[in-house]
Amino acid sequence: MTTEVRALVYTTLLGSILAISALQAEGQVPPMPPGQAAKANNPEESAEQKNKNKNQQEQKQEQKQDQKQDQKQAQDQKERQREVEQQKQRERELQQQREQQERQLKQKRVSQQEQQERIRKQQQELALYRKNIALQEQLAERDAQILRQQNRIQQLRYQQEYEERLRAQRAQVTRAQYDYNNDPYYYTAPNYQYQRDGRYIKTNQYGIKKLEKALQAGYNEGFKAGRADRNDRWRNDYKSAFAYQDANYGYDGQYIAQDEYNHYFREGFQRGYDDGYNDRQKYGRKNDDGGINDEWLIAGGVVAAILGYQLLKD
Repeated sequence: MTTEVRALVYTTLLGSILAISALQAEGQVPPMPPGQAAKANNPEESAEQKNKNKNQQEQKQEQKQDQKQDQKQAQDQKERQREVEQQKQRERELQQQREQQERQLKQKRVSQQEQQERIRKQQQELALYRKNIALQEQLAERDAQILRQQNRIQQLRYQQEYEERLRAQRAQVTRAQYDYNNDPYYYTAPNYQYQRDGRYIKTNQYGIKKLEKALQAGYNEGFKAGRADRNDRWRNDYKSAFAYQDANYGYDGQYIAQDEYNHYFREGFQRGYDDGYNDRQKYGRKNDDGGINDEWLIAGGVVAAILGYQLLKD
């Protein structure tokens, strides 16, 4: 190559280099790598990536919300368990107090005349109860027909189960032969008093236990009735329940008058219905000690507050 040609080539290359430098100085962007250029020329793929990123963010947000909800449910469960344990502890303390009081009781006896008068009144109560059995069965059928018309399936099923238990109880009471003279209730002097409608009524420990039984039976039945109405999406209406109107389940004609048993059965029923309808355990709890299915126990503190009983002093 001649000197002139070589000089011409060098001059051309130098001019090209200077031209490129000038373009970069003016702000032109250098060529993009092949992969990036392809992505820039493909807007659909870019939008798809954005949607994918958005979905991933939404999924992470949902996972955080689920975790918060799980934590809240676990905390609520612990709180309910704590309340149940506290309730059990209060009941144990009340039971221990009752046992101590009963150990301190002196087994005073009433006169023979008073004993026979108690037995006479109790026999009259039992005869009246047996007489009204047929009437209650008629009322049950009437209420069942109303429930069918209202399409309250769960409440109807509960009422039928209640009637079945009630029939078995009535059969037992009807054929029972009882030895009143050897029952300690009828010869034990009053050693407790309880409140009803602003007045004090005297009884003994056997009478108090029967009142507690009425409250317990009422609460258990009320819880089931309230839960049935909730499942039927029916309004809160405990007074319309046949079990509330009947209020005789658990009554065997002993120790207290039928209307007294009915009164305290309804007191327990109202509170049980309130717990069952609202799906809570404010006045009691589920019996989880004896393996009994679907039985609900009224709290001992609630029983004491309703009865307001006191141990009589000498």
